[in-house]
Amino acid sequence: MGSDFIEQDVVLTNDNHAVVLHDIYLDAVTNVAEVFPERARQDGHFYVIDFSLSELRSLNLTERIDPQTKSAVYSGRFPVYSSRFEIATLAEEIELIQGLNKSTGKNIGLYSEIKSPAWHRQHGKDISKIVLNVLREKGYRKPSDNIYIECFDPEELKRLRLELSSQLKLIQLIGENQWLESDADYEFLRTPQGLKEIASYADGIAPWLQRIVTGRDKSGQFTFSSLTD
Repeated sequence: MGSDFIEQDVVLTNDNHAVVLHDIYLDAVTNVAEVFPERARQDGHFYVIDFSLSELRSLNLTERIDPQTKSAVYSGRFPVYSSRFEIATLAEEIELIQGLNKSTGKNIGLYSEIKSPAWHRQHGKDISKIVLNVLREKGYRKPSDNIYIECFDPEELKRLRLELSSQLKLIQLIGENQWLESDADYEFLRTPQGLKEIASYADGIAPWLQRIVTGRDKSGQFTFSSLTD
């Protein structure tokens, strides 16, 4: 492992297990449509929150595909359905990283993203509490611990800090308003006033790359936005 940190995007199952998956739905990264064809919602998506952990274990995980064509979205990445992979719980991924740290003598940290917390609450689940419980069980409690928690939702980060009393380092993800990641105004959060507000509850920001690197100058060097000042 040559990385300083490994990221875990975290969503919940219907039996309240925190699992590592980039999306709240399954159709682009598993064979769920073949195994559970009747479980799609009206919008055509198969949602993680509609499945138990044991049901998810029956699925084969793959590199991201187009659900219609079954072809890889990113052809240069890992081959599609080339082996048998399963969705891992957050606890299992932490155990793997901690085990590799022990065997290699390294100290690779965690960068854990709480996905769609407001959406989870609409479905009766408090993803932040569950994630914090897993992290505490695995030894992550203090600001000095080698972990960052990130989220697109500023209200949830405030809640983590104030209501849930997390001492872990928090990172405000900054996307684009049209992404609909939360009700946040990311245009505002990129302003000096917005950054000042973020500093009241978070330890740093993680903007979308194109909001940092703006292009190249005439000499071919990268140019950067004011967020790097």
